[in-house]
Amino acid sequence: MPLILLNKPFRVLSQFSGENCTLANHIGESHVYPAGRLDRDSEGLLLLTDDGKLQARISQPQHKLAKFYWVQVEGIPDETQLDKLRTGVKLKDGPARVLSVEPIDEPGTLWVREPPIRERRDIPTSWLNLAIDEGRNRQVRRMTAAVSLPTLRLIRHRIGPWELGNLRPGDSRQLSNQDAWTALAG
Repeated sequence: MPLILLNKPFRVLSQFSGENCTLANHIGESHVYPAGRLDRDSEGLLLLTDDGKLQARISQPQHKLAKFYWVQVEGIPDETQLDKLRTGVKLKDGPARVLSVEPIDEPGTLWVREPPIRERRDIPTSWLNLAIDEGRNRQVRRMTAAVSLPTLRLIRHRIGPWELGNLRPGDSRQLSNQDAWTALAG
């Protein structure tokens, strides 16, 4: 069975059942399960597989597989805020820090989000490229909020060796599980 790379659209749940828009609206394969999650308000790369060992290797925190995000935040980050993210912030469920964080220009490969983010006339927005190796509930959003940079849009563009590439929202591509294991070993 394949490893499926899906560009999960905004407002899609990372599950197959439910009354709202779910993965079943975008994936025709049966018997595959998400290797990790993206909350309903987040977009981007979601991996699905039927290989339990591969799913565990991708999603379990002890394996420290890096996840990379483009994060649109309210405000312009200063070096103090970025340093706090690098050295660690205190969240209700414990300390958290990023592997890396850098300000970037808006990614050129982005699609228009519907509905668009809220914009305030007097408050600028900016983009960060941020990496973590955990995956706690809404972790990136809570971390940026802890340094007074509320997240407006969150797009995961890479997990370990796999990248979103040119997949549009709702599109997917497949790799064999053998190719997926080879990529992890590489």
